[in-house]
Amino acid sequence: MDSAFVGHVHALRLALTDPRFDACAVTGALAVQPGARDALDKAAADAPAGTGPYADRLAAAVEDSGTAVQRPELGTLVAAVPATAADRDAATAAVAAVDDEAVRLRTAVKSRDGFFTTFFISPYSRYIARWCARRGLTPNQVTTASLITALIAAGCAATGERWGYVAAGVLLLVSFVLDCTDGQLARYSLQYSTMGAWLDATFDRAKEYAFYAGLALGAARNGDDVWALALGSMILMTCRHVVDFSFNEANHDATANTSPTAALSDKLDSVGWTVWVRRMIILPIGERWAMIAVLTAVTTPRIVFYALLIGCAFGALYTTAGRVLRSLTRKATRTDRAAQALADLADSGVLAWTGGRLVKGRPSPASLGLAALGSVLMVGAAVTRDFGTPWLIGSAVVYVIAASVALASPLKGPLDWLIPPLFRFAEYVTVLALAAKADVPGALPAAFGLVAAVAYHHYDTVYRIRGGSGAPPHWLVRTTGGHEGRVLLTVVLSVVLARDLFPVALTAMAVFVALVVLVESIRFWVSSGAPAVHDEGEPA
Repeated sequence: MDSAFVGHVHALRLALTDPRFDACAVTGALAVQPGARDALDKAAADAPAGTGPYADRLAAAVEDSGTAVQRPELGTLVAAVPATAADRDAATAAVAAVDDEAVRLRTAVKSRDGFFTTFFISPYSRYIARWCARRGLTPNQVTTASLITALIAAGCAATGERWGYVAAGVLLLVSFVLDCTDGQLARYSLQYSTMGAWLDATFDRAKEYAFYAGLALGAARNGDDVWALALGSMILMTCRHVVDFSFNEANHDATANTSPTAALSDKLDSVGWTVWVRRMIILPIGERWAMIAVLTAVTTPRIVFYALLIGCAFGALYTTAGRVLRSLTRKATRTDRAAQALADLADSGVLAWTGGRLVKGRPSPASLGLAALGSVLMVGAAVTRDFGTPWLIGSAVVYVIAASVALASPLKGPLDWLIPPLFRFAEYVTVLALAAKADVPGALPAAFGLVAAVAYHHYDTVYRIRGGSGAPPHWLVRTTGGHEGRVLLTVVLSVVLARDLFPVALTAMAVFVALVVLVESIRFWVSSGAPAVHDEGEPA
């Protein structure tokens, strides 16, 4: 850091304390993590010539060596090394004119968020974040408090009593406030971590799905079986998220990535009210949790799930249709990295066993058709055939073959990003249909547990890819069977076992998958190789 530096303390925080980047700099200051230490040593040894602050010349030399140097957007914050007394006076006046604490509070809030979060939570949750920072609390501690609060809310809902539903609604909103606070605390104090990335990426789903289970248990106490609705809500939400993840991974680094549909969307973004309407109608997490909380307090679990299914179905149709239109109207060239990501998101056991990750060569126009055909045949058979009929095994075999052939070519077609969501839909709905057809106590709760465990594995895969660390290891996909292996096993168990043993088999599968993926997930996210990231993307 240059001894003549003049600027805001928060400008230095952004440059010197952010752990997400190997090297970071502002005018007059440079900081490196261990990953960029060699580049810094080389730059210092070469004694970079030129004029200007030495820290700036070092940063330029580090960047010239091939190490990326992050230069944070300072906005109204000041970071300068004045050359003259007049320049110093001007810089000092500029520092005095801007309250860096106000800037720090404002930037603690996500730049893009939902309507409910932006106008009903963030105006005060940022101050809760500052209160936590001043008392030494960490984002991970706040995240854990949010999870515990949501689990207590689920327990209240499970009582089946009106007081329990009211308490559950209130506690769910408190949990959401804490959920917003943890990210704002991380941005306010720049406490990004690998563990925080894992907790933030997975706890939202754990909280929401635990609350679904609590509602189903509460309804059962009153003689209303809504486990199928709870599982259907979880399936719909997960499949919608996979559509978003697959589309974004397929296109964020594509070349010539423009389309008339995207241009229209950008035009609409210039009209303020349309931005909020389009964010609200997809029922993002803030609006969704607010709706769940209010309906839980004043209605019944069945009505809550009906509202969820209707709202999430509309949001899923809206976002999927828009992405399909963009894909059909844009002339984008998908990269090998994108094809790799889609193959990993497919969670194919066949690819894991062969070790194949085909990203070279020409895409096949038949890939999407085969994936859709196999998925529709499998779901159709599970829904229409009697439980235990041997014909189901034949449908599952066709699904396995179709899914395998669909991934025999690189997924670079304009709509190939739909393949992972199709596989998620086929697997989850098959489990739901077979459990419902079994029509024995415990089948649907066991199916709920199995889908929750598998969904965790799929979310974990997404966040590893988004963090730049690649998909889970092949052995994990082999051990859990891949999507097609699990479908085949579930179908075979439904045929060879008696109805009353089917819930036991589903429970065993759920426990096995949960243990394997959780142990590997925890091992990865606490390791030094995990990415220190924080989600700044669209609200989930």
